[in-house]
Amino acid sequence: MNRLWPACLLVAFAVAPALADQLTYVNDRFGTSVTFPAELFDQRLEPPANGDGMSWSSSDGATLSVWGTNNVLDFTPQSLAEHETARDTPGFEVTYHRVGSNWLVLSGYDEGLIFYERFVFGSDNVIHGVWIKYPESLRSTFDPIVGDIAASLKGP
Repeated sequence: MNRLWPACLLVAFAVAPALADQLTYVNDRFGTSVTFPAELFDQRLEPPANGDGMSWSSSDGATLSVWGTNNVLDFTPQSLAEHETARDTPGFEVTYHRVGSNWLVLSGYDEGLIFYERFVFGSDNVIHGVWIKYPESLRSTFDPIVGDIAASLKGP
């Protein structure tokens, strides 16, 4: 068994994808944070005036946005899922959603791009969110990592 262990490690490292430098963004206003590969989202966009979040893009058409917002409509994870799924916006289609006790995940298509979105319901009636959009042609790059990015979403 001991002789197999080094071989198993070598195989694991050979098949594991190379990890990019990670960037962790923390929003000063709401404490929302998310970690993502900095090399994939290398263009920081202009922040909104209200200080609720930040967005990044890539030269190949992917975007990542993270924010916090006051839950002024008193959404629950289930009612927000229903609200988002019922949106009547041309080109917007939710193809998957999952609801937990304090979180929600949605994915589908928006204006011809794949999207993946996660909301976490935090303290002080704040909803924390991350939204990732990318072209279908980048599915092999982004599909394996969107879950990890979304799972890194945190807030007080």
